Amino acid sequence: MEHDYKLEKRKYVIAGTVIAIVVVYLIRLLSLQIMSEDYKKNADSNAFLKKIQYPSRGVIYDRHGELLVYNQPAYDITVIMKEVTRLDTMDLCNTLGISPESLRERFRSMKDRRLNPGYSPYTHQVLLTQLSAEECGMFQEKLFKFPGFYIQRRTIRQYNHNAGAHILGDIAEVSKSEMEKDEYYIPGDFIGKLGVERAYEKQLRGEKGMEILLRDARGRIQGNYMDGKFDKASVPGKNLKLGLDIELQELGERLLEGKIGSIVAIEPSTGEVLCMVSSPSYDPRIMAGRNRGKNHLKMAQNPWKPLLNRAIMGTYPPGSTFKTAQALTFLQEGIINTSTSYPCYKGFNFRGLHVGCHAHPSPLQLVPAIATSCNGYFCWGLYHMIGAKKKYGSVQKAMNTWRDYMVSMGFGYTLGIDLPGEKRGFIPNASVYDKAYRGSWNGLTVISIAIGQGEVTLTPLQIANLGATIANRGYFITPHVVKEIEGDTLESIYRKKRYTMTEKIHYEEVVEGMRAAVTGGTCRGANLPDIEVCGKTGTAENRGKDHSAFMGFAPMNDPKIAIAVYVENGGFGAVYGVPIGRLMIEKYLKRELSPEDEVLAADIQKRRIDYGIHER
Repeated sequence: MEHDYKLEKRKYVIAGTVIAIVVVYLIRLLSLQIMSEDYKKNADSNAFLKKIQYPSRGVIYDRHGELLVYNQPAYDITVIMKEVTRLDTMDLCNTLGISPESLRERFRSMKDRRLNPGYSPYTHQVLLTQLSAEECGMFQEKLFKFPGFYIQRRTIRQYNHNAGAHILGDIAEVSKSEMEKDEYYIPGDFIGKLGVERAYEKQLRGEKGMEILLRDARGRIQGNYMDGKFDKASVPGKNLKLGLDIELQELGERLLEGKIGSIVAIEPSTGEVLCMVSSPSYDPRIMAGRNRGKNHLKMAQNPWKPLLNRAIMGTYPPGSTFKTAQALTFLQEGIINTSTSYPCYKGFNFRGLHVGCHAHPSPLQLVPAIATSCNGYFCWGLYHMIGAKKKYGSVQKAMNTWRDYMVSMGFGYTLGIDLPGEKRGFIPNASVYDKAYRGSWNGLTVISIAIGQGEVTLTPLQIANLGATIANRGYFITPHVVKEIEGDTLESIYRKKRYTMTEKIHYEEVVEGMRAAVTGGTCRGANLPDIEVCGKTGTAENRGKDHSAFMGFAPMNDPKIAIAVYVENGGFGAVYGVPIGRLMIEKYLKRELSPEDEVLAADIQKRRIDYGIHER
């Protein structure tokens, strides 16, 4: 009995073990055939060859329909490693123009799943990218000698103008992190890296298609699987029209040659960016093709920093252009009115504190104070606001009220332009000074912010947007580069009016002061005989030579353009900022420069500023 019982138990154990083994094998088989994508790829690849059909990338136009960026045919060399049965390495290298060491390194990188997570010996892997038609033709003639190697048609970007590099951006091979973020991409794909190409990547890239080819047992192509029933056509990317005026952009880049700085122009009624110049710049064509990486590295090491888009990434003291924002705040808060006069005897002098100023009549009311860019007037205004404890209760509350006005005008935070990398600048609040001075400070402590110095910094885009806000008498539309997307609409933020905390009536008073600055004040050099230009100079103090700035708009009562010019170490605002602003306004509104202003433009273009920077 006991012996029979043991045999019975052993039978169940053996049966259970067999069943467990079968279940394990079934689970593994299920995993390989259904759950595992790698196995599916390998199995399918014995019979099918799936060829990606890459869409043409959307082209880019300027506001007048001028073609800026388009596509040109290029070719990739791909390889299916499982099909490489024989290989004359030297012949392949000579045909492709690469060294055997480079070829071996490319194969190693291709097979390294840390670098290439999607690697499979049964699927296409990219070996070389962006070959020209001539290079591809040489390889095509010898393709029969290299089984497992294929030619994949692509496109590369081409540029019609040597201008607008920072706005247009460029494309390059997708990185591992970018593939992890978006499964659309596979190794060898290209993605927008900078500018509009980056910001509007999903609209520009289109959708990939797929062609499924049937192979026989020897791997020979027999045609489309089921006559192409399961093929998927690619969908071209959407075309973009920018607000950019390419002729205005080219003039701006010409005027800033040999200088470090920026020019930003905006159409006030729409927020469309008419030009965005950052100097030094570069030819966008050097960032296309196989030499992109080498050229990018060279520019990244250049001490002039040509890759930096100073228009949205450079943060500077705005200088006297900022006085317009102070006037608007003081008027709205009742600190001053148009009849308020303040003295200025070579500057602001009070309780031993001195802020210098240039010679002009004194005392002054608001309009002539703007026209002459009087430091004393705006220092007194800020002192009475920050020091008016009866109105606000504390210096901290007064300071934060001032901060709120600045933020409503688009300062202290990014505006939200449709380009990557925008910086926010800096607008201080009470806590900044409480921390710096341990709570013991007053209006005199922070007096320099009244004239756009001290802790205040803005981007050239924010200064131009201030001009657009004044032109609109109290609102702005978020600046944006793209005007139209083919078959699509812009985000609502680029159509919505953003109002400041100051009423329209006060803007009219500031406009009057800016017009007076052009007709008889510090901006006389911006005066055009048949265009009512409104402007404000800026001379921003710096550790070295002062920065030269100008902010303005035109025409006064029907504004079509608002502009900011900022030239590092350019000296007084009237030296570079004002004449460059004049030329840009004239070019945009008249479409050409007068003969006299062509001479002026040529003279400015020839001027160079010694920054003590030398390329290594």
